[in-house]
Amino acid sequence: MAQFRYLVSDVDEAVGFYRDKLGLQLVEQYGPAMAILRTGDLDLWVAGPMASASKPMPDGTKPSPGGWNRCVLTVTNLVEKVATLQGENVHFRNEIVEGPGGKQILCEDPSGNVIELFEPS
Repeated sequence: MAQFRYLVSDVDEAVGFYRDKLGLQLVEQYGPAMAILRTGDLDLWVAGPMASASKPMPDGTKPSPGGWNRCVLTVTNLVEKVATLQGENVHFRNEIVEGPGGKQILCEDPSGNVIELFEPS
């Protein structure tokens, strides 16, 4: 089992996005601080501003959501999934691109964290 952590602005909003739009299962939630969601053998930890993972570093740098690192979720029909998510006003950073291994697109959760949706060839 692998774990992946995303910092988010609002844990409840993130849970709703990952559960309702991307189909992850809510395993456990620790109030507004953190929640654990699961898909297959991946646990996604979403940590809000009250979580220990959001505390400033010794040099004062504050961890924050966003960036380009991402988890990859495999889907079976990328075109259909994208159309559904666009209808639900999910923000995409690009259009579907195709490479030797399959098709992919980058969408964002409500805090701006990137999720790659990938359909293998």
